[in-house]
Amino acid sequence: MKLKNLVLAATVSVTMGLFLSSCASNPNKAEKIDTRLDHSGQVSGDTELGVKNGNMVVQKKVMMNEELRKLQYEVYELEDRVYGNRKYGSLGLYGVLRDCKLQLSDPKNGGDGKLMWTEPIDRVTDKEDDFKIGLDESKKLVGVSEEFLSERIARFRGYKSLLAKRQDEYEEKLAICKSDLKSRISKATTSN
Repeated sequence: MKLKNLVLAATVSVTMGLFLSSCASNPNKAEKIDTRLDHSGQVSGDTELGVKNGNMVVQKKVMMNEELRKLQYEVYELEDRVYGNRKYGSLGLYGVLRDCKLQLSDPKNGGDGKLMWTEPIDRVTDKEDDFKIGLDESKKLVGVSEEFLSERIARFRGYKSLLAKRQDEYEEKLAICKSDLKSRISKATTSN
């Protein structure tokens, strides 16, 4: 009986330890952060210089709603720069590259009249936000989408990285296309 109680106590202890350590390592739990600095002075809007626990530190404190808003804005702006924006009629690098390839295929520019292949548009942000539809606490019909803040930030950082890479690729492809077009126009002009 004593052995059984010891095993049970050990099991409970291990289980509680695992539970507590999983709570401490949950990146989606809001933890308290001490942001107080002694002898502090402002460096810029969100950055302070001061002493914390006897150490000289530079501390940047941001409001997460503003950081997320800024990150999302940067991603949407970058995506519009890469793929254009239908609503405002901008072509983006993708559209300019497609137009350049159209000009390259034009017989008056030495092309064969056949459109050169361009990869399909692959917008990354069109794939977000599935709403759960229902009644809220005020009995109003609403759609709600929910995700953890850390996961949303990670997702948008991934979008930003991917779109920056695509921007570099399209800029390079566009430079090559423009160079080819210029060369073909020059050849067509000199041969006439």
